[in-house]
Order: sequence, then structure tokens, then C-alpha cells
Amino acid sequence: MKTVIKIDGMSCQHCVMAVKKEIQKLDVQNLEVKVGEASVEFDEKKVSQDNIKQAIAEAGYTIVC
Repeated sequence: MKTVIKIDGMSCQHCVMAVKKEIQKLDVQNLEVKVGEASVEFDEKKVSQDNIKQAIAEAGYTIVC
């Protein structure tokens, strides 16, 4: 499955790296992070969208609904 998650509070490459570092702890297949969003491809049997959102929250950022 592929999803794009909008993220609030990101303003620089440090923010991008912080989010990327947390999401990479999960078993994702493909990951692209830029200021304001993360595009993630993952296996739903291994990782859920909630797991990804939790990782973003752990990095200190807010999901935009």
C-alpha cells in the first residue's frame, strides 16, 4: 500500500531527517520525506498506517487531517 501523509510543524531538512529516521524504524518498502509530507509504501501485513502516524508523532510532529 502507498500513502501520503501531510505533516504540520516541519520547516527544514532537520525536520525531514527526524521524520525519516523514525519511519525507517518500521518495516517500510519505500519512503520519501519532504517538508510537510511523507510518502510511504508499506506492506499492510507488517505495518499499519497508524504505526506510521505514531512514528511521525514520536518525531515531534503533527498529522494534518
